[in-house]
Formats: sequence, structure tokens, C-alpha cells
Amino acid sequence: MKQVALITGGSGGIGLATAKELGCAGFSIILNDINAEQAEIALGELKEQNIEADFYQFDVTDEDQVLAAFEKISEKYEKIDVLVNNAGGLGGRSRFEEMETAFYRKVMAFNLDSVFYVTRSAIPLLKKSDYASVINFTSIAGWNSGGPGAGIYGTAKAGVTTMTRAMAKDLAEYGIRVNAVSPGTIDTDFHKATKEKNMELFQSWKKNILMNRFGEPQEVASVVKFLAGKDSSFLTGEIIQINGGQAFI
Repeated sequence: MKQVALITGGSGGIGLATAKELGCAGFSIILNDINAEQAEIALGELKEQNIEADFYQFDVTDEDQVLAAFEKISEKYEKIDVLVNNAGGLGGRSRFEEMETAFYRKVMAFNLDSVFYVTRSAIPLLKKSDYASVINFTSIAGWNSGGPGAGIYGTAKAGVTTMTRAMAKDLAEYGIRVNAVSPGTIDTDFHKATKEKNMELFQSWKKNILMNRFGEPQEVASVVKFLAGKDSSFLTGEIIQINGGQAFI
């Protein structure tokens, strides 16, 4: 039976690059996103590469939507072999003194609650796989707390790091491995606002990267593929940094 990978936030950027990487490796892809129009474009790109793919539209921060989506997914799929919790984002910038509670909750929900909701719902299907793997997305911000105004994003991602290790302990008895990738500055739409407002500032960030360049989505996706496959069979509870040496400076 063909292996199945579910990727949240999978219609663009690193999520779509991961879908292509896993799809070319033989996985059937389940894409999740809230943007149906963008997802249709992504599905077209995948099918052009002869990759089997489905799309389920639901908000990963809404518990009820996640539960309802997995009822539908379970009707079609007997198992999930790989879950990639890619959905997340900065959500804007706010320093703590001016931070509104609604903003705090939005960023925490998008980056941390989502991992809990989706993984909890996926566990019954992951248990049916002979070789199950969960790959979460934390960030370099989870280690250095992020730049100005990104403190709550960094806090949420630090939570993902700890949740990854806790899940690894909790799910090992079922043969489910749980690891995470921690990207540095990757050239995606994540940084679109900064590019549009101040491209010079964006380009200056390279000075803080040992390799003097930004990462590409495929460079993260290839590590996700490694964690999903049998070459990483004895890895669980690990966080792999993908930042070109950004954490060293």
C-alpha cells in the first residue's frame, strides 16, 4: 500500500516544496490549507509531476474544524505514514508592552495549538502505519527568541521544540518517531512584508548567516524527506537546525 503524507499549510513555500519532495519519493500527499484557491494551484503543480494529491481545507487553529476534517480523512485513508506540521507564521510583530491579548492568542494558536490539535487527531491513523513519523516545524526564533516584535512567535516555537520531545517520549511505544526541523532565514513569502517595506534591511540579514545567503525551501524539504524515511530510523526527539550557520554568529 502506498505511503501517505499529510502536510499542513502545504499550498506554498516550504510546505509545497515538501509535498513535491515526498511526492517524488513515492508518497501520496494530503495537502491542508485555508486558502483553497492557492491549494488548487498547488494541486495542479503536484499533478503535473504525476504526484497523487488531495486537498482538505480546514483551519489548524480551530479544534472543531480539525476534528471534522480528520473524520473525513479517516473515511478515505486507512493510515497516515507521515505527518508534517508545517503550518505556522509570524502573524505580525508586537512588543510585549503594547501586545494585545488577541494577538498573543492568535500567534500561539497558529504555531503551537495547531501542532497539538492536528497531531492528536492524526495519532490513530499514524498507529496503523508500519513506519510512522511526525515532523514538526520549530524555528531559529525558538532558540534566539526572534527579532524585535517577534518574541511571542519565538516563544510559541520554543513550545514546539519541547512538545516535539514530549511527543517522541509519548509515542515511541507505538513505533511513531517525532522530530522537528528548525529553519533559519529561508527565502519564502514568510518575509514578504519585510521585503516590500525594506529590501535593504532584508538583504542585510545575510551578514548574520555564516554561509552569507538565505536558505531555499527545497533545502528544508530535503531534510523533512530524510526524517520521513528509513535513513533516519533511529532518530526521534531530535531538532535539526537548517540555518547556514546563522546560530553560530
